[in-house]
Amino acid sequence: MLSRQTPSNPHPTFRAELRDFLSFIRNPRLAPRPMDRGLRDGYWCDWFPQLRVGRLLQWALLMWAVNLLFLGPIAVMAAGLGGATHRLDLENIPWMTALLWAPIAEELVFRWGLRRLKHVWWLLPLAVAAMLSGPSFTGGLLLAAFFMLAWVPYAAAWPTARQPLPWAWRRSYVHGFPWVFHASSLVFSGVHLYNFNLGQTPIWLLPLLVLPQWATGMLLGWLRVRRGIGASILLHAVFNGGPLLLVWLALQAAGDMAL
Repeated sequence: MLSRQTPSNPHPTFRAELRDFLSFIRNPRLAPRPMDRGLRDGYWCDWFPQLRVGRLLQWALLMWAVNLLFLGPIAVMAAGLGGATHRLDLENIPWMTALLWAPIAEELVFRWGLRRLKHVWWLLPLAVAAMLSGPSFTGGLLLAAFFMLAWVPYAAAWPTARQPLPWAWRRSYVHGFPWVFHASSLVFSGVHLYNFNLGQTPIWLLPLLVLPQWATGMLLGWLRVRRGIGASILLHAVFNGGPLLLVWLALQAAGDMAL
């Protein structure tokens, strides 16, 4: 009989992963361990998982479709009803923020600690400060400090680096993990209200504005738990890049037509 800690298929189909994701969001759980983990070092796998680019694109395409056909129209309707406008400047698309800064900083803030509770107390403040500083020199220094503190103990093989949490703490965290997971997804979506000029938007409309980010946050959280933080960072970057690329191509086409 297979252990609950070991996936029965190291290379599941997309349909199987989709079923697992839907089951996960109904009942978030830390088991099984990340897919394709094999016998490799768990900490290394967390950052550098074995991934197929095609599978990342499948998930990105699914979420783009869900947001375009369902959640996006609801958010647009809510923005129209409340008078909210998006802060995105189409003449100055923030490529660095969307493709590099946001995926790294936001994943470290909202999803790194889902499997690294031991590090939350001293690394999360650095990640939050970096995210709030934005893609600046200060923010870069804070992220550099995060990575140094996260990796130096493991690279130097310090005895305390791989020491697990006490069993009682782990048991309590496993019990409360569904609440932690959904709270991280909700806070992640709530932070994206900053992307809007809210004006006089009623409070009850605010959750509708960030429905796409809420759904995307749950997918990224599932991927982080199953495959690692590196996987969620990559998918976050791909997900952000697709719509911005379409906007840029549309602007280029419009400019050519105007000539």
